[in-house]
Amino acid sequence: MEVILRADVPELGRSGDIIHVKPGYARNYLLTRKLAMEATPGNRKQVAEMKAAGARREATEKSSAESLAAQLAALTLAVSAKAGESDQLFGSVTAMDIAAALEAQGFHIDKRKILLEEPIKTLGEYAVPVRLHRDVTALVKLVVSREE
Repeated sequence: MEVILRADVPELGRSGDIIHVKPGYARNYLLTRKLAMEATPGNRKQVAEMKAAGARREATEKSSAESLAAQLAALTLAVSAKAGESDQLFGSVTAMDIAAALEAQGFHIDKRKILLEEPIKTLGEYAVPVRLHRDVTALVKLVVSREE
C-alpha cells in the first residue's frame, strides 16, 4: 500500500515522502495516528503543491537570513564585565548576554540561535557563531572588556 507521510517517521521517511508499506501497518499505525494519508491522485497533487510552496518559503527565508548575516558580520559587539587581575571574569558572558547586546543594537535574535560552545570566561575578542537559518550561520565579533 502506498501512503504519503504527513510527519517525519524515524527509519521510514520524511514528511511528504511517498512510501510503500504493508497494508496492516498503514491501516493500524500510520493512518490511525495521522502520520500518513493514502496516496490518492488528489493527495499526491496536494502534497506536490505544499512542497512547492515550502520551497518558495524556504528560499525567501534563506535570502532574508543571508542579508541579516551580512549585517551581523559587519557588527562589533562590546560587553563589559568585572574581571580579576589575570583577565579572568568573575562571572561569564553567556548567550543571553550576547542576545541582550544584539537587542541593544536593534537585532532581535533568540538566545538559542547563538552557538556558544561554553560561556566566555576571559577578556578578549571572540567570533561568536549565530545560526540564522539551517544553511546560514553568521559570525559576530564580540569584544569582552573590563568593567570600570
